[in-house]
Amino acid sequence: MKILVCDNFSPEALEILKNTEGVTLDYRPSIERDELLKAIATAHALLVRGGTVVDSALLEAAPQLRIIARAGIGVENIDMQAANQQGVVVTNTPSGSTTTMAEHTIAMMLALARRIPQASQAVKEGKWDSAPFNGSDIHGKTLGIIGGGKIARRVIEFARGLSMETILYDPYLSAEVIKNLGARKVTLDELLSNVDFLSLHVPLNLETEELLNATAFKRMKRGCYLINCASGRLIHEPALLDALENGTVAGAALDSFAVEPPDVHNELLQNQKVICTPHLRAATVDAQINVTKQAALQAIDFLKCGAVNNALNVPSVNADQLKTLWPYLNLAERLGSFLAQLLDKPFNSISIEYAGSIIDHPTEPMSMAALKGLFTPIIGTRVNYVNARHVALKRGIEVTETRTNVTNGYSNSLTLQIKGDEGIQSVTGALFLNRECRIIRVDGYHVENVPEGTILVVNNQDKPGVLALLGTLLEQAGINVAMMNLSRREKSGKSVSLLTVDQTIPASVMEKLNQDARIISARQVILPPMSDDLHPIKYGSC
Repeated sequence: MKILVCDNFSPEALEILKNTEGVTLDYRPSIERDELLKAIATAHALLVRGGTVVDSALLEAAPQLRIIARAGIGVENIDMQAANQQGVVVTNTPSGSTTTMAEHTIAMMLALARRIPQASQAVKEGKWDSAPFNGSDIHGKTLGIIGGGKIARRVIEFARGLSMETILYDPYLSAEVIKNLGARKVTLDELLSNVDFLSLHVPLNLETEELLNATAFKRMKRGCYLINCASGRLIHEPALLDALENGTVAGAALDSFAVEPPDVHNELLQNQKVICTPHLRAATVDAQINVTKQAALQAIDFLKCGAVNNALNVPSVNADQLKTLWPYLNLAERLGSFLAQLLDKPFNSISIEYAGSIIDHPTEPMSMAALKGLFTPIIGTRVNYVNARHVALKRGIEVTETRTNVTNGYSNSLTLQIKGDEGIQSVTGALFLNRECRIIRVDGYHVENVPEGTILVVNNQDKPGVLALLGTLLEQAGINVAMMNLSRREKSGKSVSLLTVDQTIPASVMEKLNQDARIISARQVILPPMSDDLHPIKYGSC
């Protein structure tokens, strides 16, 4: 089996690959794109870091590729959707550099507080005067952290050893969890107004982009030091410049910029209160050895024995289990995505019920698939099988699972139910012939629908004319109905209709539907074609 390595890997990792029986190593860290397209054609595994772009064109040129192992955490350089469609497993190494990245945060904080880079440069220029570089102690100071992930938790540990008080803003962690970490839960306003040092540890998304903007800097304690070893786009750079110039921010340590590499004319680079590094957060010999060794071992374990570790697009189970579980995972993820797109109220708990023959199989991977499907439309594609349950924990959402032998007319079923202060919503699905996915209930109404494509879900008063309304509006928009299912519990009560249509319904049509007095709610759910998920994963050989 051929393993192609396209980025610089440690000698220790390469030795593992070279000494593994049945594996041929093709190590080309500086390979050009044209050559890469040729080399990938016969590769069974691709090992990369952040320098190789793995897009759909590259994956289409790799008919034998089974696994992509990313040495590091981020997979921004990998087209996950294309990997799914080609049936290629994608793994990363989330634990290999956590401590290293936390250490870099502390190093940046110390260097910033004592102005070490500026003093070093002055000495090299022949100046021997400490007066311009008076810094700040960190002992007894308050460190504010935004985001409570793995790296932040290590930073908190280190800060406690430095006798710092730590406060944490993370709206998805409870006060008890944060207290157990050794910090105190605060609101964002409380954090900004009380910190001496501020460190960012959140992922970049719509919620966090430019989190530190002009408004945030106005609320910040004067003389605060800022450390960002996460993403440059968390900060509005012009606002940071203003804060540096007016003294709100005493200094900034940046390992990331909004545009990378930063333009040489970027004013932050010229500002004497700013120190910066080129993504050094994981750049230690130890970390590079760790992550590249982990990536090599993950690829070997998968190719030789079908073991899946730290996979982002399939659960971490062995190959035989994955073959058996795949239809159930497909069903669970589709039900989660279906329910997420129906949501019209906040929720604080999720219950997952497994009934019938489905309980003969491991259900934990199915729960991860259901949570991944549920949170992806809400949060985005950064949700995966590895972190889906953690996302629920971070958001304070309770997840419960039940198993029963009893089913209502089906050999198996899977029900997802969410609860909040404003009510309950649910969806139930089943597998027919152990492979074909069906939705069989929505909010307790009996239906039957294939969970793929565009589905119009209508809750309405059971009154004459609703079907005519649906037909007329869809006909006027030139939209064909491929499948229709209606259900009611009693005459003149309420009913649910599911219509699978051939194309996305325009917003104007949805608005007209929801304006009709007989319509309680009308939403469209968009799910990928079934064939996308049924592409066979290329398993290991033993």
